Amino acid sequence: MTDPDWIDAALVSARPRAMAALLRYFRDLDTAEEAYQDACLRALKSWPEKGPPRDPTAWLILVGRNSGVDAGRRKSRQTALPSDEILTDMAAGLDDAETALAERLDGADYRDDILRLLFVCCHPDLPATQQIALALRIVSGLSVRQIARAFLVGESAMEQRITRAKARVAKGDTPFEAPSPTERAERLLTVMAMVYLVFNEGYSAGGVEADARRPLCHEALRLSRLLLRLFPAEPEVMGLTALMLLQHARTPARLDADGLIVLLDEQDRGLWDKAMIAEGLTLIDKAMRHRQPGPYQAQAAIAALHARAARPEDTDWAQIDHLYAALERMTPSPVVTLNRAVAVSKVAGPQAALDMIAPLEERLAGYFHFHGLKGALNLQLGRDEAAREAFQQAIALAGGAAEAAHIRQHLDRLQADGEKNRAALSGR
Repeated sequence: MTDPDWIDAALVSARPRAMAALLRYFRDLDTAEEAYQDACLRALKSWPEKGPPRDPTAWLILVGRNSGVDAGRRKSRQTALPSDEILTDMAAGLDDAETALAERLDGADYRDDILRLLFVCCHPDLPATQQIALALRIVSGLSVRQIARAFLVGESAMEQRITRAKARVAKGDTPFEAPSPTERAERLLTVMAMVYLVFNEGYSAGGVEADARRPLCHEALRLSRLLLRLFPAEPEVMGLTALMLLQHARTPARLDADGLIVLLDEQDRGLWDKAMIAEGLTLIDKAMRHRQPGPYQAQAAIAALHARAARPEDTDWAQIDHLYAALERMTPSPVVTLNRAVAVSKVAGPQAALDMIAPLEERLAGYFHFHGLKGALNLQLGRDEAAREAFQQAIALAGGAAEAAHIRQHLDRLQADGEKNRAALSGR
């Protein structure tokens, strides 16, 4: 197989493992990235002529390592690099070395290397936006232009963001030794949180931003599947992957033709991606059989109940309320309680939900969804003035054009209803 598509797919697939191994070897992000890029250039030249190696990842690690070492020597001694032919022949002639390397890099090595690489990208000193940008550049291999487009910023601004992130990582105390089981579990939790951040950057976008940011959802799913291959028996990784699949399955129905938000109950469920739902349901069912509950599994189980309901009225809101209660115990948060209030409104009515969110007023005063839900609940109770006030607070906090347009629809409807009522009264 030497066609360009296969080679491109092989390079993309090998990148996390190869980058992770090169980072362990060179202990420097820039050096590892330059070594991998050089190995890719040599692969593009060598593989079409001589055929792909038995293990493309091991080949890239070997050639990247040699390239990085030579680059280091060149910098220190100012000596010329060997020619491409020599390096290519050397790589091709080192079949035994490649085989030995492939055998030595067993699953456990890859797992810890990739986990370390992802962990480095979500260094605690980095803000979330830099964590995501660094992971997309280093692990996923997205170009600066692609990442800048997803974040709707200029290329130079994104380049600076990534450069600053690398500088902070370089100054940090990056652990390169094999992690203990406790450290491995802690790193995995941090990495899963970063992957979900990447997903939400894409999933939460609406309006004109939706198309540009959708690739972030795909990349988060790819990273999550990578984690799943490394930790096949970890139920929380299954839960995270299932959660993203079940949420992403609704994408074709989440926005209307004008890019406006369509609420879950109003979505055309026939547009939901059935293959993603099937995969997500299989994963969450498998995860829950482990009987080791966790936050991602609870959220995925909630998403699964929505996915299994053929019509909005078929939704098992009582079970969703129960799952949110479990999630509140696992990760107490006003946002979780706010989400639970939606289920409570379905089970016990809007007043019960308003009573539930009333104590959250101070902590969620600057949160768009708090005021949006408060407005919707008051609207159901016929308290138009209270609803209008809440919606006006929400629209001031909207995170994008789609959120603002959704709230504007409620305000316009309230104004139209008010005018109708006044007209009816004056006509008496």
